Amino acid sequence: MPDHLPRLADDASAVADVREALVDWYETDHRSFPWRETTDPYAVLVSEVMSQQTQLSRVVDAYEAFLDRWPTVEELAADDRAAVVAFWSDHSLGYNNRAKYLHEAAGQVVDDHDGEFPRDPDGLQELMGVGPYTANAVASFAFDNGDAVVDTNVKRVLHRAFDVPDDDDAFERAANELMPAGESRVWNNAIMELGGVACESTPRCDEEGCPWRRWCGAYETGDFTAPDVPEQPSFEGSRRQMRGRVVGVLGEHGPLALDTLGPRVRVDYTPDGDHGREWLRGLVSDLADDGLVDLERRDGELVARLRQ
Repeated sequence: MPDHLPRLADDASAVADVREALVDWYETDHRSFPWRETTDPYAVLVSEVMSQQTQLSRVVDAYEAFLDRWPTVEELAADDRAAVVAFWSDHSLGYNNRAKYLHEAAGQVVDDHDGEFPRDPDGLQELMGVGPYTANAVASFAFDNGDAVVDTNVKRVLHRAFDVPDDDDAFERAANELMPAGESRVWNNAIMELGGVACESTPRCDEEGCPWRRWCGAYETGDFTAPDVPEQPSFEGSRRQMRGRVVGVLGEHGPLALDTLGPRVRVDYTPDGDHGREWLRGLVSDLADDGLVDLERRDGELVARLRQ
């Protein structure tokens, strides 16, 4: 009997039906994304890094442009990091240190693995900036060799459908128990699609033909409570947007003193204002700590430049 799926605990045979229903639903019709059409681990890694806390509608164009510019891991590794960071900023992907880590990971694949990606989650986690979730996603979608992926969509589905308690360990155990052995690619795509299309914060069970309605506790009771998930802060006007602008300006104009850089980042920049020299110094210092920017004194002024 299922040990970690409370609602199915008395009906072990239902697990096979649940699995079949979801895969059939996904394979009949699902959203088309370019990264779902490839098993190239490099392309999958690019898509996963870009998709972290970024709307998928913004990712598609950036993903295709990135692979047009750097179609192989070797070409990415050979280019300057500053060019990769500038691309990231130009496409408003946020958190520019992801670009730095992606570039460093490409170098590791080329230098340490002869251009071949590790094929399992443990090996992939050795790459710079690749945590457990991303490693498992790449192993699943590139090599069909991962465990169950657990993101906010999956948590919401498991909590609503099968009464899995709002606990990270419980979600992990339930997700892996439900996933058919050796089918991580199709399964993880399918369950994330279910959460992203039919079981969103406002569910669309009937409209999207949710394949789990006959087993789902939320559908039966009408209680669609879901685990609390912090809302992503607005990008417009955010600190990460301003960091991106700093990188973009330095990439376009080269080294700049703070009082020259400031007005190009914010039109309301004034040296002694709320968004002035001290505010900008904090931004560039953060970028320096992340290894993206170098700071130096020239003629008594602090000058920032992108690190090469």
